[in-house]
Amino acid sequence: MADEATRRAVSQIPLLKTHAGPRERALWPQRLKEEYQALIRFVEQNKAADNDWFRLESNADGTRWTGTCWFIHELLRYEFRLEFDIPVTYPDTAPEVAVPELDGKTAKMYRGGKVCLTEHFAPLWARNAPRFGLAHLMALGLGPWLAVEIPDLIGKGLVVHREGQGSNQ
Repeated sequence: MADEATRRAVSQIPLLKTHAGPRERALWPQRLKEEYQALIRFVEQNKAADNDWFRLESNADGTRWTGTCWFIHELLRYEFRLEFDIPVTYPDTAPEVAVPELDGKTAKMYRGGKVCLTEHFAPLWARNAPRFGLAHLMALGLGPWLAVEIPDLIGKGLVVHREGQGSNQ
C-alpha cells in the first residue's frame, strides 16, 4: 500500500476522462491533451515539493515517449534515459517503461530494460483504467521502482556515479 505522502501527491494528479488510445483517431488528440495537462500538473507539483525527478517528451503523434529520470542517492545524482511506446490497447493497458542502460542489472526488469511493474502496479492500473494516465505511471510505477532498485544497484556496485551527469539541471 502507498504511504500517505504518495497518496497525497497522486490525489493531486488529475484523473483522465477520455477513454481513447492511438487507434481512435478522433478522440486520441483529446486524450493526449489530458495526458499533457496531467503530466504538467505532476511536474509542477514535484517542483513545488523539491522532488523534480524526470523529463518526458513525445513524438508528434504521442505514441513514442522518451526522456530522462534521475535518482538522488547520498547527495549524488544518478541519471538514466527512459523510453516507452503507447500500446495499441492503451489506456486499458499500461505502457512498459524501459530504462535501457539498466538492462540485465536487476531481476526486476525484462529484456530490453523494461521495468517490471506487473506485481504491484499492473493491478492498480487495471482497477483505475482509463482514468489513470502517464503521470500516474510515473508516480506509482517508475518512481517507486527507482526508489527501491537504484539504491540496491548502487550498493551492489552495478550502478556507479558518473562525473558530470545531471550537472546541468
